[in-house]
Amino acid sequence: MDEVVSASADAARDETVCVYIWDMDETLILLKSLLDGSYAGAFDGLKDPDKSIDIGKRWENLILELCDEHFFYEEIENYNEPFLSAVKEYDDGKDLTTYDFEADCFSSPYDDLNKRKLAYRHRTIGEKYTKGLEKILDNHMIKVWNDLYSATDKYTDGWLSSAHKLLEEAMGKSTVEPTGKHASINCIVTSGSLIPSLAKCLLYRLDDVVAFENVYSSWEVGKLQCFKWIKERFDGPNVRFCAIGDGHEECSAAQIMKWPFVKIEFRPDAPHRFPGLNLPTIHRVMAAVYDSSSNDG
Repeated sequence: MDEVVSASADAARDETVCVYIWDMDETLILLKSLLDGSYAGAFDGLKDPDKSIDIGKRWENLILELCDEHFFYEEIENYNEPFLSAVKEYDDGKDLTTYDFEADCFSSPYDDLNKRKLAYRHRTIGEKYTKGLEKILDNHMIKVWNDLYSATDKYTDGWLSSAHKLLEEAMGKSTVEPTGKHASINCIVTSGSLIPSLAKCLLYRLDDVVAFENVYSSWEVGKLQCFKWIKERFDGPNVRFCAIGDGHEECSAAQIMKWPFVKIEFRPDAPHRFPGLNLPTIHRVMAAVYDSSSNDG
């Protein structure tokens, strides 16, 4: 909610507020294409497919372990929500410091009482997300995580680190491109379920550039609905939206919303990929759509 106020305040000062809506898988991160070997296949023998699959499987195991050990995933897997505050109205604000999650009998039916228990879990997940993995994992697991991230970034020629750097630049954390009268917000809309998606944000080091409040799961509701929620949340007279992803669904949703769309592809000769995609390119795509709309209006 604070970001809504911030966006409105920025708009009131005649600043342009850019809201970037990112897909996660095969856009900010690579996982499916590593697991099925399609990423390696795009390089015509220059990448080892066995190494790709091994890296992908290690990520799968790490994501699942984080979900199960720290994010209550075994309990709440069948109660997916589109965003973490979706059941916040059921949270009575109870101090959870000594709360025994194992003894509260969270289960079906999905009534108000169990929605409150889910809200407690969502609040705890949000707090852990904000603290970061260094406060959650032990030293051994931190090393496993860091080593896997480094190996993946090396194998993908810097895909992960360059994507992270771009989101930093979008938020004005970098001086690579002066932001001028620009403010920005990063959102993620992913077709994956919510809890594993939040785990991915942490493991792929996106938590410092995407707040947990800005992570949406389109698993049941679809990307168009998520885009509409984001527009309702951040819209204002000087707010511009841009969707970035690799799939048809986000492209179609962006077209319906009349938003610019940047298509990501992992093949080495693709026009928009990591490393390579930069903020000036995204701003040119945005300007082409918004300036055209202004002229038509």
